This record gives sequence, C-alpha cells and structure tokens, in this order.
Amino acid sequence: MPSRKFADGEVVRGRWPGSSLYYEVEILSHDSTSQLYTVKYKDGTELELKENDIKPLTSFRQRKGGSTSSSPSRRRGSRSRSRSRSPGRRPPKGAHRSASASVSHQADIKEARREVEVKLTPLVLKPFGNSISRYNGEPEHIERNDVPHKNTQEKFNLSQESSYISTQYSVHPRREEIRLKEVDSKEEKFVTKELAVRTFEVTPIRAKDLEFGGVPGVFLIMFGLPVFLFLLLLMCKQKDPSLLNFPPPLPALYELWETRVFGVYLLWFLIQALFYLLPIGKVVEGTPLIDGRRLKYRLNGFYAFILTSAVVGTCLFQGVEFHYVYRHFLQFALAATVFCVVLSVYLHMRSLKAPRKDLSPASSGNAFYDFFIGRELNPRIGTFDLKYFCELRPGLIGWVLINLVMLLAEMEIQSRAVPSLAMILVNSFQLLYVVDALWNEEAVLTTMDIIHDGFGFMLAFGDLVWVPFIYSFQAFYLVSHPNEVSWPMASLMIILKLCGYVIFRGANSQKNAFRKNPSDPKLAHLKTIHTSTGKNLLVSGWWGFVRHPNYLGDLIMALAWSLPCGFNHILPYFYVVYFTMLLVHREARDEYQCKKKYGVAWEKYCQRVPYRIFPYIY
Repeated sequence: MPSRKFADGEVVRGRWPGSSLYYEVEILSHDSTSQLYTVKYKDGTELELKENDIKPLTSFRQRKGGSTSSSPSRRRGSRSRSRSRSPGRRPPKGAHRSASASVSHQADIKEARREVEVKLTPLVLKPFGNSISRYNGEPEHIERNDVPHKNTQEKFNLSQESSYISTQYSVHPRREEIRLKEVDSKEEKFVTKELAVRTFEVTPIRAKDLEFGGVPGVFLIMFGLPVFLFLLLLMCKQKDPSLLNFPPPLPALYELWETRVFGVYLLWFLIQALFYLLPIGKVVEGTPLIDGRRLKYRLNGFYAFILTSAVVGTCLFQGVEFHYVYRHFLQFALAATVFCVVLSVYLHMRSLKAPRKDLSPASSGNAFYDFFIGRELNPRIGTFDLKYFCELRPGLIGWVLINLVMLLAEMEIQSRAVPSLAMILVNSFQLLYVVDALWNEEAVLTTMDIIHDGFGFMLAFGDLVWVPFIYSFQAFYLVSHPNEVSWPMASLMIILKLCGYVIFRGANSQKNAFRKNPSDPKLAHLKTIHTSTGKNLLVSGWWGFVRHPNYLGDLIMALAWSLPCGFNHILPYFYVVYFTMLLVHREARDEYQCKKKYGVAWEKYCQRVPYRIFPYIY
C-alpha cells in the first residue's frame, strides 16, 4: 500500500485548481485507490487534491504589509477587473498597439497587482534567515545567519505575482515570464538544498526544555543515586532492615575499596566485550540517523548469555568460590561505580571532537548537563558500539550472575541443601525477563535510549551499576531475611508473573512487527492513525488498551518478583515503587517527544486512547 504524506486532521496548504495560489486547508480523508486527498477550505469548500498539490505549512510564509485570504471565496465573490484581449481581438502581426491601449493595459496590470496584494496575496516559500517555522503546529526555532534573504523574498513575491498576471493577460509567454520561471526554478533548487541542510542539523535544546530538573536536578541525581545505592545495600545487610533503623552504620572508606575486586570487575567487562566482538549472530541496521545513515549492529546477546553460562558452569565444576562476590558485594558496587565515572569522563572528552551530526538530540550545550545525559549519540571504537554494548551485556547478564551468587550464598549461610522456594521464584522470574530481553535484542534499537539519549553518566550508571546491584535486590534481601512461601501462594505469584509477561511481550511484539512491516496480513485487523511523518499509530490491539501497555506488563512483573520476599519489611518493595516512578517519568518523556513529532495525529491518538499506563486510573 502506497504511503501517505499527510494525516487526517492536519492543517496544510492546498493549491486552488487551475491556479498557482495556495490556501490553508484541513485534510479530511485520503482515498488509497485514487491517491486523492479530500480537503476543506476555510470557506467550507471541499475538493479532492493530488498529493503534489498539497504542501506543509513550513514551506510558506505570508508577506508583510498585506492582508491574506485563506480561501478563494472572496475572489469568486468579487467583480473581475481583468479585461484581457481575446485571440480574436489581437492586432495583426506587426501592428503596433496604440498609446491609449498601452496605457489601459498598464493600468489593468497595476489594478490586478493591487487586487492580488489586497485580496489574494499568494503565500510564498519562507526564506531561511533567523525565523520561526512550524512543525505539526508547534514553533521550531531555527537560527541561521549565513543565508541572505531579502533578495530571495523579493524574487518569490515577483514570481508569484507575475504568475497570476500572466494567466490573466497573455496567451503566449513573454520573455519576462520565461526569465521569471528560470528564477523560480533556481529558487526552488535553493530552497530544496536549504531544507536538506536543515534536516541534517542538530540544534541544542533550550535551557527551559532540559529534563530531570535541568542542571540542579542532574547534579542531585549524579551524586545522590550512588549514595542512595550504598545506603540501601547497607540497610539490607542489617539484622532488622526496618526504616526505623535508618541510617545504617557506615563502614570505613578503606573497607569499601579493594583493588582485587576492581580487577575482577574489569575482567568481567572485558569477557563480555570479547563475546560481543565474536562474528556470530545476524547483523541488522538501526533506525536512520539525522544525516540518513543507518548503523549496523550484530545481534549476539543471547549467544553471549549462553557462552557466559558455559563459563560459569565450568567455574562451578572446578570449585571456584562464588560466595566471594556476596562477601564483597559493596566493594563490587563501588568498583562498578568508579568504572562508570571513568567511562563517562572518556565519553564526554571524546564527544568534544565529534562532528555535529553525531551529537545526541538531547544534548544542550551545557557541559555539566551533557556529561549526565550524554553528548554523543552513538560513540564507537571502530565497529564496537559502546552504548549498545552496555545496554544489554555487562549489566543485564551480570544481574543473572548476581542472582545465582545470592542463591548459592543462601544455601551456605542458611545451611540449606536446596534453595528456598522464594529464592527459586525470584531467580526464575528475573531469568525469564533477561532471557526475553536478549532473545528480542533487536527491539532495543528503537528505544529512546538508543535513538534519542546520548551515552553519558545517566545510561552508564543505569546499565552498569543500577541494573545489576538494584534489580538483584530481592535475591540479596532473601540471603539474610528468609521467607517461606507456600505452594498455593507461589502458584498465584506465577500466574501474576505470566499475566504481566503476556502483556509485556504481546505489546512489544505487536509494536515491533508493525514497525518492520505495517502491511503484514497478520496485522490487517489493527486500526491506525496516519501521521505527517509517514508512519502510523496503532489504536487497537494492545496499544488501544492503554498508550503504554508494555509499561503496564513491566510493572506487574516487578510486583510478582517482589512478593516472594513477604511482607515483614517494605524494603524489598523499593524496586516496585522506584520502577513505578521511573516508568511514569519515562512515559512523560515519551508523551513530549511523540507530541512534538506527530502533532495533530498524536492528539487524535490521545483522544482514542485516553489512559496512559494504568487503565481507568492513569
């Protein structure tokens, strides 16, 4: 099915049939068979136009000092002052026009020009100076000082007026008209080139649009999250991890650092990097970058997980002491944090030499904020993509390994022959989550982390520190605070987990299949809303239930793997509370980006699907 360029409800400029004048119209519908758009002018006139007779609002600008008409009704209702000569009244070839006829003809031209300027001033293409254009109805500030625009404006005005006059007064084109058409052609090429240049530009976001509370907010996050992480782990190691016992006793600084632990962490990181470089797994292309390029990614995360499992199994068979990780858990957390800081400094320093086209859309120009959010979008060493590697490998696979360490530590500390049912549930639930992410690795290429955010402290800390040491918190808690779970309760937890997983996987699979092939017959039953970007928004299936059904499934699964810890303390449920806040904030970021990108179509989608994450609640 041919793709549409304009969405229903979008306000654009449509050419009035038989003229070169464009008026503001609203797209009513589109016929996929005839490829015609039904549009409505401001005076209520409805016509069918071809796609090449419709242009977006950003392609035009109104002239100063002249009133405009948004529809041709005033033209139809006014008395025509044109008195052009018909071919039958044309003087014989070689005859000279009388002086009175010449004067009359000049007066008619002036009168026609005055009527054009007052009543039907044509909308002309916008010059590229310091200006404000509109994208989907929202202002977009563009600062350019390298293109003179005064002459451009005059040429466009002249060409449009002459086009109108020539249709009124001549049958054969004059030399002046031919020259004006050449000017129009040159100006059109100039505008096309300028639009291409603008498409490839990355404009830093304004200070008022900074996320996470701007510079003060990211300052608190950068220094607050590591402190909060260590306080949480120290609270969990207490005999009574009640909130009444906050703050926990603080260890000496020298007790938190051990060089050998840092060496082990570096070894783990390098092993995962080696697995990433193995020439196994298929290679796919990511989403188009701002300059049209598409980077290639090798999907071998699941193979890396299999190889890691084989290495860990061999180490266990050889009698390697994995309890060492539990005894030095705080030191490993500090080692990962130090490595994250060093990596973030390296990423920021190298981004200072990166070309503008490689910068992240989220970068602001503020050094401190960009250090946090990430300045370079896809930092690579050769073909080694640092952000993509850290997104799934060291942290996510490390999370499973830490859970296994906690299971072995529970058996040793509590003198168990087999792990507790609660520990088995936590390990199984989270193992399924990680395996699913690695098996569907390609889906991460369309996430906001990859296509929007740069690679800085935020993602580095989240991927390498927060995920492995916070997401494994339930298993860490059960080592020192066992909880017996009955089989009926375990069955309910399994059902809850599976419900969350079905929603999560079903929504993500539906979204990814639709992005790959919107014309797939298996998706023909799904309803969509077309957008001005050429893409469609799903408004049925999982995505007609709530706007972010994958987030809903994620939260249900998070609750399921916290329930095995029991209700003696609220500490194991920190993950659920945190994850809810994280997804609500992420959903707000998604809403902002989608509204900016899809405009009117997104507003229609929100009317069709009013609930964001929780049905009938939020």
